[in-house]
Amino acid sequence: MTEPDLNLLIALDVLLAEGSVAGAARRLGLSASAMSRTLSRLRATVGDPLLVRAGRNMVLTPYAEEIRERAQNAAFEARAILRPPSNSLNLATLERHFTLRTNAGFIEIFGAALIDAVAAVAPLVQLRFMPKPEKTAKYLREGLIDLEVGVLGEMGPEIRLTALYRDRFVGVVRKGHPLEQEGEMTPEKYAASGHVVVSRHERGTGPVDVLLAELNLTRKIAAMVPGFPAALAVAQASDLVALVPETFLLNQPGLYGNPGEARVHIFDLPVKTKEITISLMWHPRSEVDPAHRWLRQLVMSVCRERVPG
Repeated sequence: MTEPDLNLLIALDVLLAEGSVAGAARRLGLSASAMSRTLSRLRATVGDPLLVRAGRNMVLTPYAEEIRERAQNAAFEARAILRPPSNSLNLATLERHFTLRTNAGFIEIFGAALIDAVAAVAPLVQLRFMPKPEKTAKYLREGLIDLEVGVLGEMGPEIRLTALYRDRFVGVVRKGHPLEQEGEMTPEKYAASGHVVVSRHERGTGPVDVLLAELNLTRKIAAMVPGFPAALAVAQASDLVALVPETFLLNQPGLYGNPGEARVHIFDLPVKTKEITISLMWHPRSEVDPAHRWLRQLVMSVCRERVPG
């Protein structure tokens, strides 16, 4: 049996990642005609068209979709074997950009400190923060990002992770709000108030509502907003109650730091919600990369310094 040309593996990985002959040609430094010939060889080798025309664009065949991640991992392993990573890492001359997929709250709390920490030892390294509208392992699996920060969720068994810190939700109202004057917070007082909630879903309900329902109580949700900064702004300017992560308030010391000047009142929820573990996640392909390992350790150090314990 004739052995397959393993040089085609790299071309296959790039073609499936780009979904375009022209894009793959640019990445590999080939002409469009040379890339087309390579695609023809790949089609003959695997017995599948791989890329087919759909209007003006090319799309992957079902088989190509099925093998895309395997091809990417195989190409990565082949490169690692032929170019084993060096154990030495010169941060002063390291030129690299890393992409982190996080929510806006993480950037507000830790972004500046992390950027400063990187610049102090690796001035040629660039960080790119990518928004996180949904939970999915796609970006790590396809190598589109280097790190993801968030709650584990449905990320897949192969994803590596380590806990960064633990968080919990607290209630926030404006200074002088009736709830601040009424003493001990009870589930009844809390539920009877109007609420502004952060939600990507139409219902806007969550674990707090489940716990209140066990007491035959229901919150009145007056407004839903897309993020915690908006919820906090609404709570400051109204009689609505906001529900925000405690760590989010780390970046808002002027709101509550000086009791005489505080603009909000923060209180523990009258129902016991579970703590949230915020994790750092990465794909196994980056496990032994020295630069990636350095960045992981730096993110952990910055987070744990700002959220001790």
